[in-house]
Amino acid sequence: MFFHPMDFLIIIAFLLSLWAQFRVSGTFNKWAEVPTTSGMTGYEAARRMLDRNGLHDISIEPVQGKLSDHYDPIHRVVRLSEPVYYESSISAVSVACHEVGHAIQHKQHYPMLVLRHRMFPVVRFASGIAPFLLIAGFLFQSLNMIGLGIIFFSAAVAFQLVTLPVEFNASSRARKVMVAEGFITNQEEHGVAKVLNAAALTYVAAALISLLELVKYIMIFTSNRDD
Repeated sequence: MFFHPMDFLIIIAFLLSLWAQFRVSGTFNKWAEVPTTSGMTGYEAARRMLDRNGLHDISIEPVQGKLSDHYDPIHRVVRLSEPVYYESSISAVSVACHEVGHAIQHKQHYPMLVLRHRMFPVVRFASGIAPFLLIAGFLFQSLNMIGLGIIFFSAAVAFQLVTLPVEFNASSRARKVMVAEGFITNQEEHGVAKVLNAAALTYVAAALISLLELVKYIMIFTSNRDD
């Protein structure tokens, strides 16, 4: 009940997640020390990218915290952490343009982003109740509760998997615009790739952990049902 062979893989995935978090912080700090040739700040790059895509109504706000950057589709605002908003580094411009990539996805109804938004209310409920169903199912040896917990947990895993193409696509959009519009030089694109790839790895690691946990629960459910 408390130990399963899949736990070895889950531990490895967890260590990968820790390494990914360490790497994204280290990579951001490294390239935050490298100024862009254009001299553009994260705010300026984001504003220009928004305007050139007809998104004049979307505002940009500075927020406290490090790597707290995000696009809010409900209030239609790009929120950039202060180091990204005010600085003119490779890291700042990379992160700022990535978040604008999400705003462009929203405008163009990028299918995976649309799906992610539609899944969110269900996933918020499912991810909250799934742990309780699984714990109760194991404690009371109830296959029905375990099975229901697996169904709800599957929704959360699916959400994380859908998030991956959303994040990779936003980064791809950002890199193309940054070079084409002269935000960065061709030589600086290497640094941009390092920053965005490090950030993407954190999503991959998180999805991998959840997927392995789901496989573990399914294996336990199947073996108990066959007994």
